[in-house]
Amino acid sequence: MYVIKKLIVITCGSILIGIGINLFIIPNHLINGGLIGVGLIIKYAFGFKPGLTIIILSLPLYIIAWLYFRSYFYNGLHGLLISSFFIDFFEPLSHWTNAAPLMINSLTGGLLVGTGIGLLLIVQASTGGGDLLALMIANITAINVGIIIFIMDTFVILMGGYFIQESTVVFSFLMVFMIGLTTYILTKYFSDQPST
Repeated sequence: MYVIKKLIVITCGSILIGIGINLFIIPNHLINGGLIGVGLIIKYAFGFKPGLTIIILSLPLYIIAWLYFRSYFYNGLHGLLISSFFIDFFEPLSHWTNAAPLMINSLTGGLLVGTGIGLLLIVQASTGGGDLLALMIANITAINVGIIIFIMDTFVILMGGYFIQESTVVFSFLMVFMIGLTTYILTKYFSDQPST
């Protein structure tokens, strides 16, 4: 029963991530953080599919998880494959015309992606290497996983500033703040422990 519930939560979270990225983030050339952000940078620069890119870039961290955090490996693998699938599955949404102001798009995209990531994290799943790394660091330290994700996201956005217009970087930070806040709230106030 718990496994079915977990798969439903992972799928719902992954759908929110896929919609948020394709409907609000990609059309406005915003940069997310973590490996999703790296996947977006590579998409903007070379046109590669971000979901597939995230899977490839996550492989080294999954090897580490296999060696030292075996439960995170199994949990994260489901999240990685399902979320990456929906990121590429909802790609047609990125061609829709969205007339909303950039601030609204960044906040809405951040809310959807943050909720999706938060849902995955509360069932100990992740969207890929970035979230997996955050989970492993949070396991070793006393730092909340949402804060770790926020720090990594900030670093990726600064790196991605080379590929996007300067004005978009500001709204990318706003979006990442919303993702971090939403993820922090979900991981702090909701938990999902399997019943024994």
